Amino acid sequence: MSSNKNALIRYKTLDKCLKNKYRKYTLEDLIDECSEALFEFEGKESYVSKRTVQLDLQNMRSEKFGYEAPIEVYERKYYRYSDPDYSIHNISVNDSDLKAMNNAVQILKQFKDFSMFKEMNGVIQKLEDSIHATSQKSIIHLDKNEQLKGLEHIDILYESIAGKKVLNILYKSFTARESSVYTVHPQLLKEFNNRWFLICLYKQKMYNFALDRMENIEVNETHQYIDKDLDGDEYFKDIVGVTVSEGIVPKAVVFWVDSANSPYVKTKPLHKSQEIIREDQNGTLFKISVQINFELERLLLGFGSSLIVHKPKKLREKMEEKFSAGIKNYQNLIVQEEK
Repeated sequence: MSSNKNALIRYKTLDKCLKNKYRKYTLEDLIDECSEALFEFEGKESYVSKRTVQLDLQNMRSEKFGYEAPIEVYERKYYRYSDPDYSIHNISVNDSDLKAMNNAVQILKQFKDFSMFKEMNGVIQKLEDSIHATSQKSIIHLDKNEQLKGLEHIDILYESIAGKKVLNILYKSFTARESSVYTVHPQLLKEFNNRWFLICLYKQKMYNFALDRMENIEVNETHQYIDKDLDGDEYFKDIVGVTVSEGIVPKAVVFWVDSANSPYVKTKPLHKSQEIIREDQNGTLFKISVQINFELERLLLGFGSSLIVHKPKKLREKMEEKFSAGIKNYQNLIVQEEK
């Protein structure tokens, strides 16, 4: 049991004793009560020290947890609340607390149409009612697309990952002529650039499937689920986006950004590995260490003429090809308009 859980049990036990009007509790009595309460929860002998209970009483008296409990010692021996109606469970919140809670409610309300949060609507309403939340417009606006396709699949995907279920997914990629059924072992859900992806094991390799290309999902009860025990932070640490190539070593990507756009890249790094090589009045030379994937290319292309890739050479040449193709498209458009 965690120390935080132990502390909560002790505080609850002390509160019960201190508000009891029909019994006198010494410090030794409080120690025994806390030890017994922990024994009931843990199922094993657990002795609480004198110092621990003294510190608990001190914390309850202080503003540390917002209790400010009116604990007094009378007859130089017994402990109780000086206010017989006090309890740590009856703590009122101040205006500052209400404001903070109201702001949190406004943020939660932005998820009201998101499938996973539909069951939260009642909870959010209770929060609004209990704290008398104002009907102010939300000051914080989260970037979301409520018309995004595929969100209806999140519930079953989430539950299948949590419940370790194999899935049959009817899927049609943008390049496929017909839909196909894939039997996958779902591992993680990932959002990137306002699109959702399922990271899953398929034929012994990891793949990502876009939720907006899924046409139907069914649980496969005949296959044994394979848990890759993925840690999202570790799995995605060497990439931008969602496409991870197993066994590929990250490469140093060196790129220059002009002075007008350098501040944006400095304050919002393209990757956590980003560092500055040098800078002058014309711009800044950056370096990141990542796998080269489609998402990285799209991100770099998005900076247009304000960014130049220096290394690696293959990526630089690929960027040049794409810009050349883009120029030809514009030139062809001009020719067509002049006809």
